[in-house]
Amino acid sequence: MSQQRVYYLLTAVSGFLWTFAFTLLLVFHVQVAHLSPVQLVLVGTVMEITCFLGEVPTGVLADARSRTLSVQLGLILIGLSLLLQGGLPTFGWILAAQVVWGIGYTFTSGAIEAWIADEVGEERLTHVFLRGQRLELGAMVLGSAAAGAVGLLGLRLPMLLAGVGYLLLAVVLVALMREPRFRPAAADERLTFGLMRATFTAGVRQARQRPLVRSFLLVSLLVGLSGEAFDRLWTAHLLDVFALPPVLGVSSPAVWFAGLAIVGQLIGLGANYAVERAGLTESGHLPRLLTILVLVQVAGMIGFALAGALWAAVGALWARNAARALSGPLESAWLNRGIDSSTRATVLSVNSQFDAIGQVAGGPPLGALAGRTSIPVALLVSAGLLAPAAWIFARLGRRTAALARP
Repeated sequence: MSQQRVYYLLTAVSGFLWTFAFTLLLVFHVQVAHLSPVQLVLVGTVMEITCFLGEVPTGVLADARSRTLSVQLGLILIGLSLLLQGGLPTFGWILAAQVVWGIGYTFTSGAIEAWIADEVGEERLTHVFLRGQRLELGAMVLGSAAAGAVGLLGLRLPMLLAGVGYLLLAVVLVALMREPRFRPAAADERLTFGLMRATFTAGVRQARQRPLVRSFLLVSLLVGLSGEAFDRLWTAHLLDVFALPPVLGVSSPAVWFAGLAIVGQLIGLGANYAVERAGLTESGHLPRLLTILVLVQVAGMIGFALAGALWAAVGALWARNAARALSGPLESAWLNRGIDSSTRATVLSVNSQFDAIGQVAGGPPLGALAGRTSIPVALLVSAGLLAPAAWIFARLGRRTAALARP
């Protein structure tokens, strides 16, 4: 099996497992573990601190030793974290599960993108990322539907089954994943502190010297500052403010939140397909497109916070999530073109680390703000923190256009 097909298999199966586990996770936190708004944000903060501490070391290890091994270890840890969280639904054990999950995530973060970028080549990367996301979104629809069905039997069951699924996926990838174009360091230099320092230094040097990388680091910081509180509080806001009517005679949050996820994923899938069909994924269109997508996210967050009707809030949420999902592969493809293969995973990990810094810095204050005032106030502040990212992409687009002129 070609490595491109293995990548598609990885994105599809992990997309299914991700939504199967996490579609009802926040409902589980609110209704089973009975977490407060501050505790909800603290759960995310512990996870992000773990990601912050682990991103660069695991990225360096992926560049120095093996990206496929890094991915497989990460999937195993993610699976174990889900089994821990689903099996012991108390605040303390949920925090412990976030540490395990964070370590697992950092093993996969950057390593997957760096692995497939080397195997397919930069010229095909945008197409591969977008097709991978379409397969992922399609699988996520199935995962959300499965979560809604299984969640009727118990809100912890999807997490437990997904944990087993991640462990099985890791075993399959041991047999299928290859990296023939990857050139690790010499055997006598692998995994030494000197090699880790040298690889990390090379990655940071690229970030300092290249305006494109610097801009993406700042955008990641803003995304982290704004995203943590919104991602952790929107479920509680929906459950607190609106009465969810029965669906087909079934009165259960599991059905509602699974349905919200499915429709949102279908919207994201349609947007992905439309953007590529319209030819908007070419380098010249990316700055303007990403600027628009940031503005859509900001408008969706504001609309969700202020909506007085259930369907208005749901529509705003769908718009925000679709724009965010579409931004991911476009940003990844653009950034990957501007960094060297030898330190690609490290630079991508540094980029993820800036996102983690933002989430750690923004999450607790906004959670406290929600506790002292209201959740909508915290959501509005989150939207304001994201807005400058649109200006950064617009400025980067003007700079790129100026450099392209003869």
